[in-house]
Amino acid sequence: MTTTRDSRPPRILILAGRGRHEDPWHDHAATSHRLALVLAGPDAGADAPEVVVRSTFPDSLDDLDDVDLLVVNAGSPWPGLRDAGIGPDDAAWAPFHARLDAWARAGGRILAVHQAANAFGDHPAWEEVLGGRWVPGTSMHPPLGPTSVPLAVGAHPITEGLGAVDVVDERYCHLRVAPSSQVLGWVTDDEGERHPAVWVADAHGGRTVYSGLGHDVRAYDSPSHAELLRRAATWLLEG
Repeated sequence: MTTTRDSRPPRILILAGRGRHEDPWHDHAATSHRLALVLAGPDAGADAPEVVVRSTFPDSLDDLDDVDLLVVNAGSPWPGLRDAGIGPDDAAWAPFHARLDAWARAGGRILAVHQAANAFGDHPAWEEVLGGRWVPGTSMHPPLGPTSVPLAVGAHPITEGLGAVDVVDERYCHLRVAPSSQVLGWVTDDEGERHPAVWVADAHGGRTVYSGLGHDVRAYDSPSHAELLRRAATWLLEG
């Protein structure tokens, strides 16, 4: 994929939603495993990145300064979990969010997928780092099924020569996307309206690539989706 400035393989940390950052509809453990296989590359060898999958806990990012690329595959909590006081409270999570925010704004590289648009509702600054947000009561998705996601060919190195992603997945619609984000891909809802689904954000001081794809492991069976993710990771690591 690439190497870091000290000529070692890059270190990639995949943050898999658990506890207050998981829900009943997404198997973050399974999709994070598939993400790891995609990012390691089809011909993983001595130069392959070091990919670690880790569940979301308050101390999950304590070694973030040693990470070259953070992949966020987490979401919103199980209904009522946070309000019921189950698990660590907001105060216990505050250092996690502060560390992530500071790292991202200091030039950190983030690849965020699918439900990451609905993650970290206990830390509103995540929206600026992500470049957009799922808005409860406004954002939605039609039923999961086969779809094609056209990409902005020629607009960015990530999409150069890659015309579309064909995938079995959900189509996240009516997300709130920052005007500063560069949209690279779209989904179309059942009424024919087009919605941003892939974008790049850097107004916060770092680099983030978001893809709304990745509901379950079927999404990672798509060669074009895997190619998009590998291109995104390569661009993030080289920047």
